[in-house]
Amino acid sequence: MTDRITKALAGISGILVTPFDTSDSPAPERLKPIIARCVAAGVDGLTINGNTGEFYSMTIAEAERMQAEVPALIDGKAVVIAGVGRSVKDACHLASRAKADGAEVIMIHQPPDPFVAPRGVVAYVQRVTEAAKGLPVMLYLRNDGIGLPAIEALCRIPGVAGVKWATPNVMTLAKAIHRVGPGVNFVCGLAEPWAPPMAAVGTKGFTSGLINVVPEKSVAIRDALAAGEFARANAEIQAIETFEALRAEEGNGTNVSVVKAALIKSGIDVGPARPPAAWPLTDVANKTLDALLKEWGVVKSAAA
Repeated sequence: MTDRITKALAGISGILVTPFDTSDSPAPERLKPIIARCVAAGVDGLTINGNTGEFYSMTIAEAERMQAEVPALIDGKAVVIAGVGRSVKDACHLASRAKADGAEVIMIHQPPDPFVAPRGVVAYVQRVTEAAKGLPVMLYLRNDGIGLPAIEALCRIPGVAGVKWATPNVMTLAKAIHRVGPGVNFVCGLAEPWAPPMAAVGTKGFTSGLINVVPEKSVAIRDALAAGEFARANAEIQAIETFEALRAEEGNGTNVSVVKAALIKSGIDVGPARPPAAWPLTDVANKTLDALLKEWGVVKSAAA
C-alpha cells in the first residue's frame, strides 16, 4: 500500500452522492463540480457507491456504471475508494473489476442479510478481498454485534487495511483497536460529529457526506484533530450541527436527502433521493436548510 493511500485512509473518506437525471438514471458527469471543490479543499479520498451514494437503492448495473466512470472524473486528484457489497457474488463482481476501473481501494459494505453468522461475515470478506486483485480493503462495520473475536478475525485477513467504525459504541471500538493492534487503521465511520470521541480512543480520519456541499468545513475539522486541537475541532463541528441534525430526521431517512437538497439549492442538479429515503424535505426542514446555506454562503438567498 502506497504512502498516498495510507495517508488518505487516515484522513477524510468523502462519500460522493449519486446524481440521477430526469429519467432516474445515474448521471456521473454531474459530480464534476462537487469533485472539483473537494479537490480544491484538500479532501483525501472520495468514495463511489457508499451509503451517501445510495448504494442499496441502485441496481448492480448502475453501481457498475458509477464505478467505471467516476474514477476518470477524479483523475488521480484524490484517492478513489469503491464501495462493494450485497450478495457475495455481486460484491466479488464489483471488486474484481475495481482495479481496472481506476479504484485504488475497495470498501466492503457489511452484509445486511437478516441471518448473518460472525464466521459467515469473515468468509464473505475473505472471498471479496481475494476478488479485489491486491487492492487494499476497508471494512465498513455498521454492526459490532458480530463480536470482538469476529472483528479481530476480519482484521487479520490479508489485504484488510482499515475499518470504518460506524457504531456509537466507543468503548467497544477502543477494545477492538487494542485487540487488533497496529497495521489496521480504524476510521470514524459516523462522520464529523463522532470524530473527536473516536479519535480519543485511537481512530484516524472520518467519513463525510458533508464534503459534497462544503468540503472546506470537513477539512478544517480534519486539520484540527490532526493537530490535537479538540476544542477547535468541536467548535467547527458545532457550526455544522444543524446540517447533521437535519440529516438525522425521520429515523436517519433524510441523511442523503438533505445533502441532495443542499446541492440542488446551490445550483448542482443531482436529482432526488430515491425511496426508501425521504423525499422531498418537509417545509420546516427546507426553510431551516435555506437559512443555513445562506449563512454558509452556498446560496445568496432562499430563492436562489
